[in-house]
Amino acid sequence: MGWKKTPEEKAAIAEMKAADRRLNANSDRERRNGVRDETPEYQRLNAAANEAAAKVSWLRGGTKRKTR
Repeated sequence: MGWKKTPEEKAAIAEMKAADRRLNANSDRERRNGVRDETPEYQRLNAAANEAAAKVSWLRGGTKRKTR
């Protein structure tokens, strides 16, 4: 893997960051409203954030590992 990001990597990183922002905004909103349990919306956003992170190398902040 080179140091420069491919267009695909850039898109995956942007998708991951956007999914994280949506999850964090929802968590903040629910916390302010006194919600302490995981709601279906939280679970949906969390799953989407995990799926997005799986497309990004762990070197770039995601969870994807290179397989040999």
